[in-house]
Amino acid sequence: MISKTAEYALRAIACLAGRVGQPAAADILAEKTKVPRRYLHRVLQDLAAAELVRSRSGPGGGYELNRDPAEITILEVVNAVAPLERIRECPLGLKSHTALCPLHAELDRAYAATEAAFASVTIEQLLNSTSPVVPLCDVSP
Repeated sequence: MISKTAEYALRAIACLAGRVGQPAAADILAEKTKVPRRYLHRVLQDLAAAELVRSRSGPGGGYELNRDPAEITILEVVNAVAPLERIRECPLGLKSHTALCPLHAELDRAYAATEAAFASVTIEQLLNSTSPVVPLCDVSP
């Protein structure tokens, strides 16, 4: 349903949301989220470009959220790295299809529902879930 890049971005954001006020070095994030460090670096750059995270250099530096986890939705994170693509016109380029055919219209409805579901859940809601499992991030010592 979502790309591996989007999954990695969600892991990183969820992990950072669990450490508000405590920047995390990329090596620590890579270890805790199980994302390859080089790939994670690219993901973090995209998240920074979308102003979801910021980096601080020097001792005690690292990456941290740029906004409150209650203000960041799953959809924002996904769209920052691998936007969900809606179907606006015939993917086959058929000129006779001036509207979406039933198949593509149904697929687009599914994409719209996914978009709406992701837009309705914040990172804070994920972290405050009643589940005993911390989402998307290894919290073992």
